[in-house]
Amino acid sequence: MYELHCHFVFTTKHSEPVLRGDVGVRLRELVREVCRARDIRVLKGRVKPEHVHLFASLPPHLAPAEAMRAIKRKSARKLLREFPRLKKQLRGEDPWSRGYFVSTRGDVTDEVVAQYVMNQDLTSDDEDFEVSE
Repeated sequence: MYELHCHFVFTTKHSEPVLRGDVGVRLRELVREVCRARDIRVLKGRVKPEHVHLFASLPPHLAPAEAMRAIKRKSARKLLREFPRLKKQLRGEDPWSRGYFVSTRGDVTDEVVAQYVMNQDLTSDDEDFEVSE
């Protein structure tokens, strides 16, 4: 049993709002694939046009940096291959900005973090990991 709950935020290069519609939905699928493969449990998530919030429970053998590296690497490669228009929109660059934000939950309850993530102003058909338009 473990409980390493992290809130990640990562942004697109130059804060370009490219994570809309089918790109955002595909990103959500890719994040979930990486998380399943690494025994990361997605607690809540939100894909916004220029950034992503991910609240997740990591296994004790996995560092937050390793988790984020895997998510950003796989999603960048697949999104650029599957959506050629992204290369033009991002001027041929990787879709992700360098770095990311991560915080463990500390004294804040899971409910407070989950509510914060979900209050990022949108509606969706997937209540645990939404995609913004």
